[in-house]
Amino acid sequence: MHNINKLSFRLIGLIYLVYNRLQYGHKEKIYQQAFEQLLLKEKNCYYKELYCPIKFEEKVVGRYYLDFLIDKKIVVELKVADDIYPKHIKQVLNYLKARSIKLGLIFAVSKDSVKIKRLINT
Repeated sequence: MHNINKLSFRLIGLIYLVYNRLQYGHKEKIYQQAFEQLLLKEKNCYYKELYCPIKFEEKVVGRYYLDFLIDKKIVVELKVADDIYPKHIKQVLNYLKARSIKLGLIFAVSKDSVKIKRLINT
């Protein structure tokens, strides 16, 4: 668990770096691309916009696309929003369950700061 905590704190540092450089006012995709550039620079293993099918009785009944899956350990969902809302939390918890991932991070870029929520899949 120590490594996952260290990685999650590093990812939080990266989103603050993105926010401090770009400030508020851009589209979500721009923050995602900047965050991805930092992941590449640090040589993190990640998947972007990862397809996640939801199956029921062996048939695909839905699908999700995770913003980022880092080191196959942490789901990162990036939003441009004033706050982290229950729908964001539900969304990431669904991702965690669908992929059997333990930790999720929601980063909400707002005009005041970056809001962060850590979610654990129990």
